[in-house]
Amino acid sequence: MTAECAIVGGGLAGFTAYQTLRHGGLAPDEIRVFGTDSDPAGAWRTRAAAIRQRWMRSESDGHCLATSFPGLAVREARRSRSLAPLVATVLDRYHPTVAQFLEHVAELREQSGWDASFRAARVRRVRAVDGGFDVDGQGSFRHVLLAPGHPGLAVPPELEGDPRVVHAYEPHEHEDRVAVVGAGMAAATEWLNALAVGASVVSVRRREPERRPLNLPRPLFTRRGLAGFHALPPDDRARTLRRLLAPSYPPGRAWDEPIETARRSGRFTVAAEVDGAEQIVSATGFRRGFAHDHLLCRLVEEHELATAGDWIVVGPDCTVPALTGDERTLGLAGVPAALGFPAADTLVGAKYAARGFLRRIFRCRTR
Repeated sequence: MTAECAIVGGGLAGFTAYQTLRHGGLAPDEIRVFGTDSDPAGAWRTRAAAIRQRWMRSESDGHCLATSFPGLAVREARRSRSLAPLVATVLDRYHPTVAQFLEHVAELREQSGWDASFRAARVRRVRAVDGGFDVDGQGSFRHVLLAPGHPGLAVPPELEGDPRVVHAYEPHEHEDRVAVVGAGMAAATEWLNALAVGASVVSVRRREPERRPLNLPRPLFTRRGLAGFHALPPDDRARTLRRLLAPSYPPGRAWDEPIETARRSGRFTVAAEVDGAEQIVSATGFRRGFAHDHLLCRLVEEHELATAGDWIVVGPDCTVPALTGDERTLGLAGVPAALGFPAADTLVGAKYAARGFLRRIFRCRTR
């Protein structure tokens, strides 16, 4: 059988999309996945280990299965023979451990046929052709989903080249006095990591972070919240995204008590600029925007695609209108798809984009 679908990107967004296509009835030989690492959690695993992350920010439905239910809370309840995970998820307080999530990914990889579909290749160009798309000489496909992941780590320009700088998502230890630049989840995790080993911490930030359980407000994960977002013109959606993507980390005593204790003892302070710290941890996340991704930038230029701010304009189903029709589909998943789903870089967002992509495939098949 000839593969009619291609997923460009072998990370968690591509992996979650693959699970959705398999659940929708596509066989492994109908799908090609192109990436540089056959381990779908490879890049994520390295970053999580660098910031010593132990718990997921996502909740029970933060998994790679095609359907939201049963989630990881149900899985843990079955294994532990305890109702506690189910009670916690009803109260929006359930968060799986990193180890549980990685075990879940490994099991799905083995069961789903992922390795049979995976091809090691760095795709640098996707070009529209009659009836589909050419994927960098790897073949032509009617339906292509681009899930290239983040386009690199972000370091403030004024800190580039400073020998004291290490990025939070790169392996590192902590010096005695650490300046952590940023105020989001990675920064908050680094505050606690450095304090735990006895370091003094200077939190370098220019505004106070938001405190919310998820990386975006919960209504934007709902149908009603999305309807309001989709009703906005693309430029307004882009402006809304820039506002919503302000740094945030969860509320709760697990974060506040160690920081408050260190503040009282003088080991945690806040500053607007970097001072003479021995070490600077750049917890500023990733570069943002299609312009930093060679594949997406080339796609925009060669096909004159509409853009808004840092993002390619997509429809509510995360497909690119100019390159999607009755005979073919080009969809985005993961971080590039944020104009279709604001929390596109979450596992829930990856499933949302994959479902839209699958519906397009079925629509083409029935014509």
